[in-house]
Amino acid sequence: MEEIDFTKGDGLVPAVIQDAQTAKVLMLGYMNREALEKTKATGLVTFYSRSKKRLWTKGEESGNHLHLEGIRVDCDNDTLLVRVRPLGPVCHKGTDTCWGEVNEGVGFLDQLEAVIASRKEEAGSGASKSSYVASLFDKGINKIAQKVGEEAVETIIEAMDSQDELFLNESADLLFHLMVLVQAKGFTLKDVVSVLETRHQPTR
Repeated sequence: MEEIDFTKGDGLVPAVIQDAQTAKVLMLGYMNREALEKTKATGLVTFYSRSKKRLWTKGEESGNHLHLEGIRVDCDNDTLLVRVRPLGPVCHKGTDTCWGEVNEGVGFLDQLEAVIASRKEEAGSGASKSSYVASLFDKGINKIAQKVGEEAVETIIEAMDSQDELFLNESADLLFHLMVLVQAKGFTLKDVVSVLETRHQPTR
């Protein structure tokens, strides 16, 4: 990490907190050198509280910690972009962000999931005849699960070969059909990610 200029803000630098998964800006805090070092040492984002005049680890009372994923320094070396994995609401008012926004992703997988959801609604209608995904939903959970199994086998086969493009294509097919299966079971990717987040929680 580049040397950070703490002199401009009388020993403090702004720390923009961003969700590493969704890229949503969650809050703004301030760090001094000690807060930054504690953040890196513990993996839990720690600020310098200007009102309490002391170090303050986010979630020390609520349990809604911010688990550190990475830190970047801006071009002037006086502002931090802190990428995190939040556990629970970030704002003290109970909202996902300090701007009252819902912390939802806007990436390609979210867009794809929305398309799959719309095809699920088309299942059973005439439109399903022209939609591969809608026709899968028409055929039911067993057929969708079978497709996931088929794609998993094909991915394994390509993984043992040296054709990277084929492996990536089969991996994409596997992920796509798994997303269809997850929705067929009444869940979303966010539910799956929540399980992974729970497993990834530090034991300290």
